[in-house]
Amino acid sequence: MKLSVQEIINQYQADAGRLMDILLDIQLTNGYIDRSAVDVIAQKCNCSVADVEQTLSFYHFFTTEPRGTYTVYLNNSAVAKMMGSDAIAEAFEKETGCIFGSVCSDGRIGLFETSCIGMNDQEPAAIINNVVFPNLTADKVKKIVADMRAGNEVETMQESSGDGKNNSALLKTAVKNNIRKKGPVVFTDYTPGDMIKKMITMTPDAVIGTIKKSGIRGRGGAGFPTGLKWEFCSKSAGDKKYVFCNADEGEPGTFKDRVILTELPGLLFEGMTLAGYAIGSDQGILYLRFEYRYLKEYLEKTLEEMRQNNLLGKSIGGKTGFDFDIRIQFGAGAYVCGEESALIESAEGKRGEPRDRPPFPVNKGYLDKPTVINNVETLCATARIISNGEEWYRSIGTQQSAGTKVLSISGDCDMPGIYEITFGCTIKDILDMAGVKDVQSVLVGGPSGTFINPQQFDRKLAFEDLATGGSFIIFGKSRNLLKEAVMNFTEFFIEESCGSCAPCRYMTVLLKNKLEKILDGKGTKTDITDLEQWSSIMPANRCGLGQTAANPIRTTLVNFKELYTNLITSDDDFVSEFDLAASVADSCAVVGRKPLLHGA
Repeated sequence: MKLSVQEIINQYQADAGRLMDILLDIQLTNGYIDRSAVDVIAQKCNCSVADVEQTLSFYHFFTTEPRGTYTVYLNNSAVAKMMGSDAIAEAFEKETGCIFGSVCSDGRIGLFETSCIGMNDQEPAAIINNVVFPNLTADKVKKIVADMRAGNEVETMQESSGDGKNNSALLKTAVKNNIRKKGPVVFTDYTPGDMIKKMITMTPDAVIGTIKKSGIRGRGGAGFPTGLKWEFCSKSAGDKKYVFCNADEGEPGTFKDRVILTELPGLLFEGMTLAGYAIGSDQGILYLRFEYRYLKEYLEKTLEEMRQNNLLGKSIGGKTGFDFDIRIQFGAGAYVCGEESALIESAEGKRGEPRDRPPFPVNKGYLDKPTVINNVETLCATARIISNGEEWYRSIGTQQSAGTKVLSISGDCDMPGIYEITFGCTIKDILDMAGVKDVQSVLVGGPSGTFINPQQFDRKLAFEDLATGGSFIIFGKSRNLLKEAVMNFTEFFIEESCGSCAPCRYMTVLLKNKLEKILDGKGTKTDITDLEQWSSIMPANRCGLGQTAANPIRTTLVNFKELYTNLITSDDDFVSEFDLAASVADSCAVVGRKPLLHGA
């Protein structure tokens, strides 16, 4: 039964801090959020209309206008296009009779593009009414559109089921895990509750000490020591503390968290419980990207089963006084919310704009309380460390990079999917595992990472050499690296910038325009120099997104400079970008004059 706007607001006690949930529920109920809903929210939640509208306008999946009874979001990231998403877009337009960015005249179907949806191992892919459709073909599109025209339920349109727990009763999704290589830390046997039993025999200080001794560092890419973060938070003054799991993996090419959440949600939740025990928190929040909305009921069921088994809730594991529970907070489509302070802002119902630091979240985070934020893989690993000991963990990997790393491998390879490798593994070894041939470049760490060339394939995946959050995209020799990858990722950063910092706001656009000029054959040597100098400005931005937004250009200039210089056909320092004849052609047509001749 559909709930009214007022009923939805009441579910969240008219708390403006739960604005994201209120807006998401209204959107899911009505298909969009109109002005009347905004007015009611502002009135009942005791906040301004501007407060509501600034949040509403910030996120990709919120809309103030209907987007169709069936809303199609087709992935337009680089790998999706490499795998043929342009042909899928044409098929949708042909079958529906409308173009992307619009809704059909009868209001039934809306076609829209979106950035990476966490399905790079099974592209082309789309989300239709929160149901994922991977491995699309023109024939599949034809059938899907016919089903939409017939008014069928979206869930019935999937022709196949996924592997592993994707085929469980609460999921029944066509998404596949594609786990190609299991490792000794994350993807190994898991018995619910084993870690909890060990944890409650230890003091919080002993837990933190074990995590510190293990040497585990954050798996998001920056690599901050996890035990040190927990220790800082445990010592911060505050009557309440929070544990956040950052499951917003929006980096194009990353999908490892999706698979861990599908196959090992209990392990993750035990890791969050461990962090709560260590810092003295009774509340955990899983911040999950909206693209994974299809996992909601499945994850909620897992949480409920853990409560029933005394693995969550009151006196966990029989430990009197240790209470801890977890709720799920969905985002609404904003890559910047992967940055921890922007994530906190979003969870508080605001625009996902990064905060100035200090203070750091461990001192002043969610609701201004001390907060620990770790990603999915990190929290799973901490649970394993408590179960097996710090010496066991230190025996895996390298001296400076203990443990394993879960990689999301996609692009031009025979076996895209999930690989859990030990730190210290070379790029060449990884390429051999994935069945890669004729490789031109590997993008390690996604668009915010590094394009490396074949001369660097002996480098090791480790914090002391090549660090990564998990995205590993392969580009074959047939790819136009600058056009198909660098331009796509530069446009992605422009779209995803929160706009707060000036370099991120305007320099990304200038970089894109300069790259476009070079690709059009109008570039000069000075343009390449400009790209190099302008890219160096980006670290002035305050968050990781802005600081790395020029990386697709910057790292290809370092490792593939010949791709740029080969496009420079003139030794002149100036090539006019202004075409007078083209610029006045329309006005000539209106007044009936003959177009100007070039050179006239």
